[in-house]
Amino acid sequence: MKRKKPILYNKKNIEDLKYQINKENYNRITISFYKYVIIKDPNLFRNNLFISFDNINVLGRIYISKEGINAQISVPEKNYNNFISIIESYDYLSKLDIKKAVQEGRSFYKLTIKVRKELVAYGISKDSYDMNKVGKHLDTESYNQAINNSDSLIVDMRNYYESEIGRFKNAIIPDVETSKELLPEVKRLLKGKEKKQVLLYCTGGIRCEKASSYLIKNGFENVNQLKGGIIQYAHDIKEKNIKSKFIGRNFVFDNRLSERV
Repeated sequence: MKRKKPILYNKKNIEDLKYQINKENYNRITISFYKYVIIKDPNLFRNNLFISFDNINVLGRIYISKEGINAQISVPEKNYNNFISIIESYDYLSKLDIKKAVQEGRSFYKLTIKVRKELVAYGISKDSYDMNKVGKHLDTESYNQAINNSDSLIVDMRNYYESEIGRFKNAIIPDVETSKELLPEVKRLLKGKEKKQVLLYCTGGIRCEKASSYLIKNGFENVNQLKGGIIQYAHDIKEKNIKSKFIGRNFVFDNRLSERV
């Protein structure tokens, strides 16, 4: 008997996908995670992950490269333990910092996993950063305390349209529309301030990771980043009753478009 080939891509149209998810009678959890780690065969990993996630009805968008993984996904609550087991079956994905959404909704309708050259399309040369040297991760309380220092430089590492609907007060907002423009513009805006405390923030943390490494390589001495990004910040202020210093909403890259903070 001829063995059936596994499905490696979504083949349904959007209307069928919407109908299918609206028919679901169980809850979903929207989560995100990333990790900079060497993946020797991104294509093989991509195909294996697609089969595993498709089997437990995970939806969402995942990018894989030789430098790691970045994921925003929707997991059926009843299959969450299975999802964790799949992740833990890969040694290089151990100790993932998994962030759950503050505000649920129909975040995704299909599963898409793509292999890319970079996790974040900065387009910078490999000798302009060193992922073994990244900025200090500050939790929500520490970040709030650092913001109170009037001499600190708060820098939004997102594109301009994301900053339009929400930002930290007094943040430096680079006037860029694409990731490729971002790092050179930030370096230009901070020129001459290499000794000051720099406080980076972004949606979930991944953009700050390489950005902090880039700034350190370019001579900045006190680079910090918001641990877990705005997503984790929103969780912490809700659960720990911390006063929010973020004004507005957090732009997210799925069908919900934004979350309240």
